[in-house]
Amino acid sequence: MAYERYPDALHATQIGSVSLRNRIFVPAHTTNYGENHLPSNRHLAYHEARARGGAGLIIFESIRVHPSSLGKPQGIAGYDPRCVEPFRSIADAVHHHGAKLFGQIIHLGRQIDGDPVRVAPWAPSAIPWDPMSPTPHVMDGADIAALIEGFVTSARHVLAGGLDGLEVHLGHGHLLQQFLSPACNEREDEYGGTEANRLRLSIEVLEAVRQAVGPDACLGIRVSADEFLPGGLGLADMMRIVDTILQTVPLDFVNVSHSAYHNSYTLATQIADMAFPVEPFRHLATGIRQAIRAAGFTIPVMAVCKFRTLAEADDMIASGGADLVGMARAHIADPNLVIKAVEEREHEIRGCIGCNQGCAGFLEKGLPITCLVNPAAGREATWSPEPARDQTDRRRKVLVIGGGPAGLEAAWVAAARGHQVELWERSDDVGGQLRSLGHLPLRNDFLGLIRDQVAACLRHGVVIKTGLSATPDRVARYEADRIVLATGSAPQPVRFPEGGHGHTLEAAIAQPSELGTRIAFFDGTGGWAAASVIEYLAGLGGKVIVFTPAATLGPHITRYSRPALLERLRRLAVEILPMRSIVRFENGTVDAKDAFSGTTESFPGFDSMVASGPRRAMTDLHSGLVTSDRWVTPVGDCVAPRTALEAVFEGHEAARAL
Repeated sequence: MAYERYPDALHATQIGSVSLRNRIFVPAHTTNYGENHLPSNRHLAYHEARARGGAGLIIFESIRVHPSSLGKPQGIAGYDPRCVEPFRSIADAVHHHGAKLFGQIIHLGRQIDGDPVRVAPWAPSAIPWDPMSPTPHVMDGADIAALIEGFVTSARHVLAGGLDGLEVHLGHGHLLQQFLSPACNEREDEYGGTEANRLRLSIEVLEAVRQAVGPDACLGIRVSADEFLPGGLGLADMMRIVDTILQTVPLDFVNVSHSAYHNSYTLATQIADMAFPVEPFRHLATGIRQAIRAAGFTIPVMAVCKFRTLAEADDMIASGGADLVGMARAHIADPNLVIKAVEEREHEIRGCIGCNQGCAGFLEKGLPITCLVNPAAGREATWSPEPARDQTDRRRKVLVIGGGPAGLEAAWVAAARGHQVELWERSDDVGGQLRSLGHLPLRNDFLGLIRDQVAACLRHGVVIKTGLSATPDRVARYEADRIVLATGSAPQPVRFPEGGHGHTLEAAIAQPSELGTRIAFFDGTGGWAAASVIEYLAGLGGKVIVFTPAATLGPHITRYSRPALLERLRRLAVEILPMRSIVRFENGTVDAKDAFSGTTESFPGFDSMVASGPRRAMTDLHSGLVTSDRWVTPVGDCVAPRTALEAVFEGHEAARAL
């Protein structure tokens, strides 16, 4: 049984007055599911699914304590009494399935977008979080008093809504951490300068909240144990600071995270993607726990970041590194990961691959978050997280043509819902474009998606035939009731206006030794496909110089990943020449036109050119099938070449509609 394999992670525990069935929690993470600044039914369905799936504790996201922290309509106004009843509904749903629900109260500080509510962002000092962002309003005494009152009011509302506890956010570079950090606090009053002064506001907030909610209410803090920011707070600082807080205010837990919301490398550590190992993060909660245990405090310490499996969580707890382990993206990818482990169905878990496309990427865009590997995330009210629970009332014979991520998703979901499914793939193996990522060490977690999809297909009885090309006649003879067309897209060589062309990304990955040691790279797409190959080629030891018409490399890569990518490319000595379009590549010389000046400059001495440009949708078969009387649904790149996020979603959506 899973209880025997993971005795520490699945053991019941206590936080203050709150009993938990296990030590796995879903950390607070912004979903953008709020409506008119209030909790929504979408929140309810989302959190209920994770409670049903076995999590011991769920922490509700970023409950804003003041209008200056509100931002977009999705931001939840904890100071507004109208939030109480929606919170009560969510708490009841979570409690019904045996989990507990805490609320995180927060002021986001200088990085909040004040335009939706026409309020300037607040901060301790006039330092923007990004050079291009607005200069924040420097808080005065009246602002500080209003802030403290906002925390108190929000805390009362959260508990009145039936939540089981509170987490005050002192981390992630939000307002209280902005006061704490010497990197962004330049005040000369009693809230700036010395560490005691910089800590003063956090203490005042915590003391006021504790007095308001009483000694028995479960109250804790979330901290960043390392800001990963020059001039900022490190682990040694936070070990000392947390000890000071606990000596001053009675608290029930410490939730240890890391990073600061600053548009630099630190931001990429906050939601560390697949390129990050776990080593930069695991020691942080351990250090905080050791410090407070040495000081005589026995309250639970919680750890987060890149915990994907119960085995990892169990090891962390068993080693004494933490008392509870948070799994945010892992629960987005599969809300049932705990119950599947308990029921010895771990092979059915959809694993997080750390792509940051549906979660962090949509968060950045202000869209409701979703998940590449789990398109049902955020749609739990209409799509069961387990397609097998959404059985069809009419079993059909379904043919899926194409074995990339779109086709595999359509096949397994359709079969799970009760359809008879066969998948044809013309290559010798499934996986589509993602197969090539096996060559790219920092991107090959995508292969986990394919493994999970293939396993799900086999589990649900999909017949997979490889090396089989679909023709209109062959398809007609199969006599399918429904056809899902997932034929993908094909690379096209980029040809430059005045002569020459580049190797495709596929060719570059397949035969890197033929490119030489000095490589010109034209990035005309601005996404991960090009950036991954640039990093791969540079990592082989060649000199890579990138030309792009964009103002920066990777404009379509989320800001939660791009700073770390750029840092890795700097270490590899990749040179980036933005706002330049290539007009010619001949005899090893690149002629590039500057978008600003309009002048053309020559760059000689290259051994080869690799160019990323638009792909071509494979629509030929579709044209031959549309005249049939069968329902044909194209999905993924054969609709329009995009990313795996869209491919998996469209495959999933098509299967739900069968």
